Amino acid sequence: MTFARLHVRTVRSALTLGATAVCASAVSATVWPELAHAQRAGKATIEQFMSPASPLTLASARKADRIAWMVYDRGLRNVYTAAGPDFRAVRVTSFLKDDGTDLTDVELSDDGSIIVFVRGSAPNRYGWVANPSHDPNGAERAIWAVRSTGGPAWRVAAGASPELSPDGRTVLFTRDGQIYRARVMRGAPVAAMDTGGVPFIQAWGRNGTPTWSPDGKRVAFVSDRENHAFIAVYDVPTHTVKYIAPSVDCDGGPTWSPDSKRLAFYRRPGTPFGNQQQRGTSGIGNPAGAATNANAAPVAGNPSGGCAAGLVGGAVRTAPEGRPDSARTSLRRSPGFYTATFAAGHTLELMIADVATGDTKRVWRNAPRDSVFTSLNNMAWAGNSVIFPVNVPNDEWDRWYSIPVGGGEPTLLTTTDGMIENATSVALSKDGGSTLYYCTNATDIERRHIWAVSTSGGTPRRVSTGDGIETYPQPLASGKSLAVIYFDAKTPASIAIVPTSGGAPKRVFPTLAASFPTASHVVPEIVKTKAADGLELSNTLFLPKDMKPGEKRPALIFVHGGPRRQMMPGYHYMQFYHWAYAVNQWLADQGYVVLSINYRSGVGYGRSFTNAPNTQARGNSEYQDVVAGAKYLQARADVDPTRVGIWGLSYGGLLTSQALARNSDIFVAGADLAGVHLYGNVIDTANLAFTSSAVGAIDSWKSPVFLVHGDDDRNVDFAQTVGLVQLLRARDIYHELIVVPDDLHESMLHANWIDTFDRMGAFLKRFVWNKEKAPSMKQ
Repeated sequence: MTFARLHVRTVRSALTLGATAVCASAVSATVWPELAHAQRAGKATIEQFMSPASPLTLASARKADRIAWMVYDRGLRNVYTAAGPDFRAVRVTSFLKDDGTDLTDVELSDDGSIIVFVRGSAPNRYGWVANPSHDPNGAERAIWAVRSTGGPAWRVAAGASPELSPDGRTVLFTRDGQIYRARVMRGAPVAAMDTGGVPFIQAWGRNGTPTWSPDGKRVAFVSDRENHAFIAVYDVPTHTVKYIAPSVDCDGGPTWSPDSKRLAFYRRPGTPFGNQQQRGTSGIGNPAGAATNANAAPVAGNPSGGCAAGLVGGAVRTAPEGRPDSARTSLRRSPGFYTATFAAGHTLELMIADVATGDTKRVWRNAPRDSVFTSLNNMAWAGNSVIFPVNVPNDEWDRWYSIPVGGGEPTLLTTTDGMIENATSVALSKDGGSTLYYCTNATDIERRHIWAVSTSGGTPRRVSTGDGIETYPQPLASGKSLAVIYFDAKTPASIAIVPTSGGAPKRVFPTLAASFPTASHVVPEIVKTKAADGLELSNTLFLPKDMKPGEKRPALIFVHGGPRRQMMPGYHYMQFYHWAYAVNQWLADQGYVVLSINYRSGVGYGRSFTNAPNTQARGNSEYQDVVAGAKYLQARADVDPTRVGIWGLSYGGLLTSQALARNSDIFVAGADLAGVHLYGNVIDTANLAFTSSAVGAIDSWKSPVFLVHGDDDRNVDFAQTVGLVQLLRARDIYHELIVVPDDLHESMLHANWIDTFDRMGAFLKRFVWNKEKAPSMKQ
């Protein structure tokens, strides 16, 4: 951390900061009365606000009322489990160091006796697994297992995304386009094939998405052959592979029937000549490379051939001299050269196959030029239907549909108007999928609740009641209840049980320690603001409890990242925003008025809001929402308009840097954590992306800034901070900097977060609360 004022260097240990630090000068002797009051009052620390054990994932067994989840507890990441009827939580792993090793992909065997999970981060673009604790031995990403009844956890194999067999004995995973297997159960020495050393199923193509049949006797997978793709089935007893209705088309998305006898999959047309990549194989055919026209550039297309990434159309090109390529234009109008449809003009089919006989039939197809049903991605066999999400054109909200496996037209299931955010927002009942449970903000746009609907159609009903926030639905085998991750304004992430018939969540984990500052929390208010162009915005306001009549407090704006996020009046279901909510509560407890802004291009308020025009590099229209929030604060009778600051991470860091560059007259200081400062790589004052960036207004940047960045960031290139610092130095703009070697976009070390927020708090007190004049960096 570089406070370039005293130039006194001290080195902190890897588990506290992991970077060289330079101390700050003493704070000015002038202290605002409110600050002195806060110091005397002995306010809660950020460490106390961030102290609870937080569940971050959740899974349930198919045939037992047992759940398992990952817990983040002050940097320690472990697996917990609980079983009905009392659901008493038990920690079953013992990873007791804040070493930054991630833990993900928690999965249970059908009977709940075995739990598998992954330790280690995904590799960066150079193939390195994150090593934030600087272990000289490096780091790995591996599949682990543990018994739910206790005992030490054990390493299964190097790999990720495990597909656990129903009996819990083996896991499948993919690597380099092949499918590997590892034996979960420990015992006698095993062959390399049982440890993930050599492929379990080795076949031509990019083979992936292995899916066990419910009875554990077969594995379905996709074999992508670049211009076509097959559905294949591996038979466990006979050790044989069979391809299901192989064709020239692109098949994918295999999903098993509950009785393991049938498979559903989708079919798309194969890749036409215009989008193919020829491989230069021997024999008669095209030479290696993309299809071309005489005297024309290669055709724009999918470099992988079509199936892996979807078919690509490609616009009409021009010849090098700028004239339209008339030959290609003519061919583009000729059916089948650049576009691919089935004979009836449609582009998507739902197929049902009898696995034993191989008999396959089409049970549904979309209409020619269909603009609604264009994909069956993420489909699942549910009861007597196949269900799937649909992005309906001109519909503000997310929808799920079902198609009967016997044939018929799609039926809309989620008639509720609300967001259904991602795969963790939906789950099927354990009886074969007769009921879809989903998490949405329907009827309560600022929160999330669990709803249910029959997968054959019907009227959805709300399951979880109350004014909290419920996410991650996991139905239990008995069908009587489901587990959720629960939050509210004063309650951090918790595991709770909800009756499927409907009711209030019953929290079962964790038990909050007496030191957790529940009483220091405030219940945030939803306040509306209007941007300069008239767009209404929803914001969360945190008002200090100890406000006195006539007082004018300093204020802070928090801007989230993403930007596809929504902040709520309660703890958040994403890890960093869970902490950010705690930080905002802490800042309010310190005496600040805090406003969290849901700016345009976020989620939760409909697709028009998410896809607002002229955002990001196209003009950064969302910045006006930040200004609207600042002006709202400045107009409040309880806010000192000369003491407004801002902070955020990632895209929030981007907006923070823009606020300081464009409006140092409003924002007296800011904290930019892992922010983006230049869109793209064009440095040209006439370029829209450049003028949309913070660096486009660098010459008007006057306010001090607190910067934090890990140099193994896989979301925002560390070069963004490297480049910004050069600009700040050249203009003598005061900045304090934490650089964390080997750390990620969001620090993997809890000690780093406590240190960062403590230092950020000190910085904000100096330059926002205390209005200290920023010193010259040249001293």
